[in-house]
Amino acid sequence: MHAPPFRLARAPGISQPGEDAGSYPRPGDVCCQPGRSQLTRPGRRTRLAELDSHLHCSVIGTCLTTHELRKLVPKFVDLDRQRASDLEIHHAAVELAIEGGAGGKALHKALDERYAGAIRRFDKARDEEAVLAMWGEALRSGDIPPAYWALMTHPQASLHVRQVAFGELHMLSHLVGAANRADIRRLVSLEEENATLRDRVERQQKRLHEMSIQRDASIRDLASQIAQLTAQVERRKEPDQAGLQAEVSTLRDALAARDARLALHTSRREAAEQRAAKEQEHAQALRGSLDETLALLDVVQAEASAMERTIQLSADEPDAHQALLDALNGKRIVYVGGRPGSNAALRRIVESAGGELTLHDGGVEDRKGLLAAALPRADMVVFPVDCVDHDSMNTLKRVCERHQVTYYPLRTASIASFVELVTRIHAASSGTAATPRASRFCLRHG
Repeated sequence: MHAPPFRLARAPGISQPGEDAGSYPRPGDVCCQPGRSQLTRPGRRTRLAELDSHLHCSVIGTCLTTHELRKLVPKFVDLDRQRASDLEIHHAAVELAIEGGAGGKALHKALDERYAGAIRRFDKARDEEAVLAMWGEALRSGDIPPAYWALMTHPQASLHVRQVAFGELHMLSHLVGAANRADIRRLVSLEEENATLRDRVERQQKRLHEMSIQRDASIRDLASQIAQLTAQVERRKEPDQAGLQAEVSTLRDALAARDARLALHTSRREAAEQRAAKEQEHAQALRGSLDETLALLDVVQAEASAMERTIQLSADEPDAHQALLDALNGKRIVYVGGRPGSNAALRRIVESAGGELTLHDGGVEDRKGLLAAALPRADMVVFPVDCVDHDSMNTLKRVCERHQVTYYPLRTASIASFVELVTRIHAASSGTAATPRASRFCLRHG
């Protein structure tokens, strides 16, 4: 099973022949089309099989662990519980949820039993606003899986509410944080250092054990010698008793010195064990940062690939470069936010291809009224999420939806992000193969 169990959404704003380009949502927006979940009866909780098929993957992956799925899925699917990969188990569970039947009912029952407390809490919500408010509290507290299941099956959860929760859950994977390559090298170094410290602790423990055995033997020998000397002193009662007492005192001092050395080595061993435990915790944190870094690397590689392909086409294949020019020729594009340096380069690229690029800083120096005036005649609106404030972004979305203008959020204000977006939109409109994106998330609708 190599294909995902859900359909991917087409890029918004691309209409098919015969479709009404002014309608919204458009028929081509697969991610916005209601599934069979919209046919549920009001007043009761939605069942897992009744949810939109695009939501099953997030529900299964977020609310059930792989261990639970390994115990449940093989009862309904011909999979080896031990040898099947985590991806195969996950895909099988999503298919069971989509198909319904006994497998879907078992998954629904397992989710209800696990998150019964969250379901009771969400039952207090009587409208969509109350449901979203409780979801927001769950996001702030970090208790996401119970709240996500309770929201998705809540009687008052509409398509909009589920899209909001789905989008926020998806963005958490990008907002947790990212590490750089130095963290990866640090992780390898710490793992090597951890192994070295573990070997050293084992050697010290072995040495301390041997010293403890030697100490016990020495104590026994010394105790035997003291007993012999004491017996000799008692028997002889000779004037050399002072010398014997001095020898006994020397032996006692030697024993005290051995005890001091043993205590020193014991304290060192305990300190080494504490350091090793801290290094293990730090190594686990770095492993999590590594996973997040690899996810971010996939997105950056997609942008770099689009930029590199554009440069190669413009230098080596002028005819092939015409495709990028056609994508921008005659287009009226509004670009909100960004940085002055990259904005100037973007203007040159669009204008050299025969297009028109209108720049707006989101309201820092330019008036927001100019933005509302420029949007109705634009073909598309683009804004980088890292270089525009939230107020301007929300205003921009409302104005675009009112005028039925397609808008596209960019990951960064870089030229590579813009070129990758234009290349992907043109490939989708012309029906040609495009470079696969690192993320299958619909930035417009969730």
